[in-house]
Amino acid sequence: MIDARKLRTLRAVADHRTVTAAAAVLHLTPSAVSQQLAALDNEVGHHLLVRDGRGVRLTAAGEILLAHGNTVLAQLERAEAELAAYAEGEKGEVTVMSFATGITTVVGPAMTALRATAPGIRMRVLDAEGDASLTRVLDGHADLAVAVEYRGVPREDGRRLIRVPLYAEPFDAVLPWNHRLAGKERINVSDLAEERWVGPYEGNPCHDVVMLACEFAGFQPRVTHYSDDFRAVAALAGAGEGVALVPRSALRGVELPDVAVRPVTGVPVTRRVFAAVRRGTEEHPLIRRVLEALRAAAEDARPESDG
Repeated sequence: MIDARKLRTLRAVADHRTVTAAAAVLHLTPSAVSQQLAALDNEVGHHLLVRDGRGVRLTAAGEILLAHGNTVLAQLERAEAELAAYAEGEKGEVTVMSFATGITTVVGPAMTALRATAPGIRMRVLDAEGDASLTRVLDGHADLAVAVEYRGVPREDGRRLIRVPLYAEPFDAVLPWNHRLAGKERINVSDLAEERWVGPYEGNPCHDVVMLACEFAGFQPRVTHYSDDFRAVAALAGAGEGVALVPRSALRGVELPDVAVRPVTGVPVTRRVFAAVRRGTEEHPLIRRVLEALRAAAEDARPESDG
């Protein structure tokens, strides 16, 4: 019989591409991981991994086993969730990873609501940008992620994650206060084609949103300054160093004396925020309560639209 622990080990190696990286995630030694993989090879009678450059990749047999393994492991997660539901657990901790403005917009309010309605449930929050939060959920190091939909997110995790839409919000153009377009009520993205830009680093979901918006407007932005802190982005724009597109909630409540912030037209510039949990855990009573609180907080927040 195939051991579920060995399936988890195979999945970690497939995800991280090296035995050493998988061992770190699993809190095992590389030799222990190698031993488990060798035993799994013997159990199924096939080689499951082959060397690929400095790492490894799944063989065809490995792909077949992992596809079934994902189903098995999701079912085990579901069984654990149902047992927890049977026990009617109303006390425990849920680890949530989120980008900074997601924490401000929905995670913080959800924590406040749960403190009043389910004081036995505690949320442990970790800040994470890009798709790092999804990886941590898949690795089992977090229970839930609040993340942004963008083209860099790997879609092959669809069989392993349940995604729950939370909210969508527009981006605004941020310009120096004395910019030639600052007097307009709305800014067409195409009007910024010849400008210098300030933007987030590649790997930040907002980087892709900005790049796509500019592509749709017919140009590639000339980014000269980079920061993942949108207050810093606004400060650089205010210093006359470029223009930017920034999520509306990122600058809410921030003093911006040297910049003009305007809605954009021409192409839709929006980020869509969702919560994600490992498939099979969505009915765990603690995770279900946190998801409900996040959805309620998103409904209450309702980030402003352009219209």
